[in-house]
Amino acid sequence: MKVTRIYMHNNLRNYCHLLICEQTSEAIMLDPLDAMVCLAEAKKQNCHIKKIINTHEHHDHIEGNPAVVAATGASIHAHANALKSIPNVDVALKAGDIIEVGTTVRLRVMDTPGHTMAHVCLFSEIGEPMLFCGDTLFNAGAGNCRFGGNANLLYQTFVKQLAILPDATLIYPGHDYMENNLQFTLDREPGNIYAKQLLTEIVTQNAETRKITRMAEEKKMNAFFRLESDEIFQGLRQKFSDLKKDPEAVFVALRSLRDNW
Repeated sequence: MKVTRIYMHNNLRNYCHLLICEQTSEAIMLDPLDAMVCLAEAKKQNCHIKKIINTHEHHDHIEGNPAVVAATGASIHAHANALKSIPNVDVALKAGDIIEVGTTVRLRVMDTPGHTMAHVCLFSEIGEPMLFCGDTLFNAGAGNCRFGGNANLLYQTFVKQLAILPDATLIYPGHDYMENNLQFTLDREPGNIYAKQLLTEIVTQNAETRKITRMAEEKKMNAFFRLESDEIFQGLRQKFSDLKKDPEAVFVALRSLRDNW
C-alpha cells in the first residue's frame, strides 16, 4: 500500500490521505476536504478512487464527499452512528469490519469513541503497521471532546485500543497539530527530554514534510499516554487540588486543560 498524505493548507491544518494499491492502482480516499486537491492528487498518482472513508462526521472530514463521488463513483463508508449526519453513506461501519481495495490495501475498522460517538480509526493489516486515526489521536496529542464527544470514553479508547497497538505502528492523524501538542506536553512535563529533542527537530519542518511518528514515540512524548508521570500529576494538582492519582482522572484533567491552552 502506498500512502500519500495531502495537506489542505487551511486554518484547521487538515490532512487527507490517499491509500493506493500499487498492483491495481485502486485507491481509498480518506476524509476528503478540498475535492479538487484530492482528485488532482489521484490523477497525479494515476490511481482510481473506489472508496471514500470518513473517520467521523465533522464538516472538515466530509466536505469533499459529493464532488469525489461525482467524479469517481466511489462508495462512502462511515460509522453506523453517522448515518444521519453524513449524507449518502453506502456502507455503515462497525468494529472489526474489513475494508479492502486491490490486493494490498486491507484496513481493519476500530470503533473509537471520544472525539465523537461516530468515530472510526483504521489499522492496516497488510505490510507495515499503520493507524489512520482521524481526530482521535494526534501526533503528541488527543482529540478534543467539545463537539459531541466524551473525555472518559476517549480515555477508554486510548487505553484499551490504541496503547496496545504494536510499537512500530505509524501514526497518520487528520490534522497537523504536532508543534503545539509538543509545547503542551512540555508545559505539563518540562522534564521530558525526548519531547524537547523532538520539538527542536520538527520546528524545522512544515506540515507537508512533518515527521510521521510511531506508537513507541507517542508513548515517550504524548502526555495522554503518560498518565503515570509524577511530574504531570503534580503539575495538575496545582490546578485541580482534589485530583486523585487515577489514570482516567489525569487524562480527563489533561484534556480539560488542553481545551483552553
